[in-house]
Amino acid sequence: MSNTMLNFISFLIQTIQPLLIPICFVIAWTTIIIVLLNFWTATKKTLKTAQEMHKIPCHNCQFFTNNYRLKCTVNPYVANTEAAIGCQDYQSN
Repeated sequence: MSNTMLNFISFLIQTIQPLLIPICFVIAWTTIIIVLLNFWTATKKTLKTAQEMHKIPCHNCQFFTNNYRLKCTVNPYVANTEAAIGCQDYQSN
């Protein structure tokens, strides 16, 4: 029984061997493409987030204290968040 099993495994390996190189080639390039697409997506999301954060006007407002305990004397819970974009209490320095 073990001899027939070894013959079957040998036959299976010899049958699959010509297909291994193309299969490994496709798997390798698919992995590389997926990694590059993930990197591209992460970069786009990071740039979009950075652009949104640059719209926050708090650091130029006269009510901004730059103190981590009380960042803004008028809207302390909104200061330095996306909710501060378009703040009605904003007054430039």
